[in-house]
Amino acid sequence: MERRDFIRTSLIGAAALGIGFYGGRKIGVRHPFETIIKNGVIYTGDGKAPIKGDIGIRDGRIAAIGTLGDNADIIIDAKGVAISPGWIDIHTHTDTNLFLAPKGDSRIFQGITTDIGGNCGDSPFPYSDAHYEANKDTLRHGYPFWQDIDGFYDAYRKQGIGINYGSLVGQGQLRSAVIGDNNIPATPETLAKMCSILDREMEMGALGISLGLEYAPSSYASDEELIELCKVVAKHDGLYSIHMRNEDDFVEESLRDAIRIARESGVRLQVSHLKAQNAANWHKMPALLAMIDRAKAEGIDIAFDRYPYIAFSTGLSSFIPINDRQGSSEEVLARLADDVKAAEIGRYAESRIKRLGGPQNVLIATCRAEGNSQYSGKTVAECCEISGMEVWPMIRHLLISEKLNVQMAGFAMKEENIQMEYRHPLSMPASDGSVYSPEGPLGEKMPHPRSYGTFPRFFQKYVREDKILDLATAVYKCSTLPASRLKLRERGLLIPGYWADIVVFNPDTIEEKSTYDNPHQFPVGIEHVFVNGVWTIKDGAHTGKFAGIIV
Repeated sequence: MERRDFIRTSLIGAAALGIGFYGGRKIGVRHPFETIIKNGVIYTGDGKAPIKGDIGIRDGRIAAIGTLGDNADIIIDAKGVAISPGWIDIHTHTDTNLFLAPKGDSRIFQGITTDIGGNCGDSPFPYSDAHYEANKDTLRHGYPFWQDIDGFYDAYRKQGIGINYGSLVGQGQLRSAVIGDNNIPATPETLAKMCSILDREMEMGALGISLGLEYAPSSYASDEELIELCKVVAKHDGLYSIHMRNEDDFVEESLRDAIRIARESGVRLQVSHLKAQNAANWHKMPALLAMIDRAKAEGIDIAFDRYPYIAFSTGLSSFIPINDRQGSSEEVLARLADDVKAAEIGRYAESRIKRLGGPQNVLIATCRAEGNSQYSGKTVAECCEISGMEVWPMIRHLLISEKLNVQMAGFAMKEENIQMEYRHPLSMPASDGSVYSPEGPLGEKMPHPRSYGTFPRFFQKYVREDKILDLATAVYKCSTLPASRLKLRERGLLIPGYWADIVVFNPDTIEEKSTYDNPHQFPVGIEHVFVNGVWTIKDGAHTGKFAGIIV
């Protein structure tokens, strides 16, 4: 947006709200502003140079931008620091965790005002009719089963949330609801049912579909099945987000398949956490970016996201071959308990660890089973030293004793590739994390630091320290770009008439504090955050307000 277009848009928005401008002074025809944020350097989100001035807020929205005086109930002096649209995390696994941390602790404190869940093929809905009827009175992670996104969204509306939230439909969960968790091809009938359910979920407000093709049962779908599902999403102008089938040795082939699905379905494509894992594949990043550029030139609506860390996070069960992950948890555990089968799985796991560079590059998160606490926060190499076990017996022990529920981080990526990605105009930061809180049951876990630090680290490292991006471009990548990908209405820009999701932060001091061994630490340098016009973070502290909505 050119500066003259921005000014024109601002004036039109102000006029629509009954506010006039003359000589830089407000001449109000209605009640004064509720809040004015004064003396800031305003980055509107359009990627252009900032504007020095004030922002007036009324009725949850930005009412005016300019020199606004002191005619408001609340005056906040920004003292010359940056004012940005609220940051939007396009790829999270927040999902049901927001019930346990409704303030949105690890998100709101890092300037995130909107979280998008339901990624990597997993969402808390839909469930099959039979499964729902049989289990609707039971609990899933402490909360009921939801048959559709309406029920899930309603639960959040009733509780109240401190950040905005929206969700994709997890294709793996959709397949599970219709076909089950085994490697069974879709029939015309089951595919038609999946398409019908997906169409209904989109009508209820789902933002698109996510694929997690390295995970069961998402991985059991053929490309042709996925194309038909994506045609449904395209009809609603939704987003197709993909965790590709492979992100290391076959990452180029996997990206080619992802683009083919978009081309043949006509859907908009978001490549999730684009990476080239393991040292043997680091050289592939330029080729991956070139493929994305060619797809864009061809007319495919494509972009990608990336977290600013060299370690990924996933379940330790990813060391089990994909076909051995099918079925229920009990069936997978039975395979691990069988010595002959376990030896076969072990050979696969050891080959994966070798490609990662060794057991010292695999970090175990939280262990809960009796006798396992000593392994929390330790590498597999350190766990082996503690236990006296070899690598595969150690992993097998953890998987069985923890009933498959153990997370890991793998240090498998190259810093130079992250810099290359963030320079690309179609990239944006996203955490691939979740909401956590130092308080309550979530505080007992050991999440990847990205859940607390993604956006502060992005500004700290890639803008201030490495100077990969200028601040205006970085703000655009955190706000306007993800908002446009998600088709969020009236969010992602600081212009009159838009919702007042706002971050006031100091570019010179913003810094992540979360670490792998002490993740539950809030960042510094973020002074104020507004969610839908409500002052939620004040002088770095939470006000206790719950102003989030379903987007």
